[in-house]
Amino acid sequence: MSPTPPINLSVVIPVYNEEGNLPTLFSRLYPVLDALGRSYEIIFTNDGSADRSCELLAVQHAARPDVTRVIEFNANYGQHMAIMAAFERVRGEVIITLDADLQNPPEEIPNLLLKTDAGYDCVGGARQNRQDSAFRRYISQLVNWVRRHMTDIQMTDQGCMLRAYSRTVVDGIIRSGAVNTFIPALAYSLAQKPTEIPVAHEERHAGTSNYSVYRLIRLNFDLITYFTTAPLQIFTIFAMFCSGCSFLLVIVLGARRLYFGPEEGGIFTLFGILFFLISVCMVGIGLIGEYMGRTYQVVRNRARYHVSHILETAE
Repeated sequence: MSPTPPINLSVVIPVYNEEGNLPTLFSRLYPVLDALGRSYEIIFTNDGSADRSCELLAVQHAARPDVTRVIEFNANYGQHMAIMAAFERVRGEVIITLDADLQNPPEEIPNLLLKTDAGYDCVGGARQNRQDSAFRRYISQLVNWVRRHMTDIQMTDQGCMLRAYSRTVVDGIIRSGAVNTFIPALAYSLAQKPTEIPVAHEERHAGTSNYSVYRLIRLNFDLITYFTTAPLQIFTIFAMFCSGCSFLLVIVLGARRLYFGPEEGGIFTLFGILFFLISVCMVGIGLIGEYMGRTYQVVRNRARYHVSHILETAE
């Protein structure tokens, strides 16, 4: 699998409707990598873009065919599948992931490489002075808090995709065969010597974020349910607590009836308790369904994505 001559650095960039950002990304990224004095390749994965991203990537490949590769999906499969497709085709010994929206500046890449050169096999970026909305910052803080307390993944900033991985870590990610996963967390769990560094954060150059609140919720469901069964354990403890409280309440209501006789409005109390317990059961069924759904996706062994074609120069 090793190319000749060997490539030192692979930069992986998922692209989804980024026609407004790509020209600026090209003008900033290539000079940074050229100045490193290392052999490198850039792999763009076009994740079913509906705008002119495909055309711009084809033009850039024609301009720099020696270092540019483009993977074209036939549909939109999500950011992490786009990264996974590139991981399965990288030729570098160090792999860097970078978003195409320029919120994580490519000028930070040399700082990541300083850490990989020092022996770290997973280097994460922790965004400083984030330029996102207050709502997204608060949601990110909440999600980071939940993840830290429910998994062993102790990253400061899980949402930053500006990261560097050793080839060993990337090979481990590929071998995992994960269908739904969160790549930074999976890489962290496979790394022997992970670290984080502060990185700059810029406003989005053009367009809007492709992550809606719904997609963020789905992504974090993948993160938590892939790495831990803690939600099931917490729910079990909560259900036991509710059962104990219900048992005590039945005793109290029975004693009150024997002592005071029938009371008006008691039926509504029972209805309230019943509705609460039913809602608890429904939450539990939904939680179990999340885990069973992920098991089903693995068992049916369907392709995680489909590549329509690849632009690259033959070795």
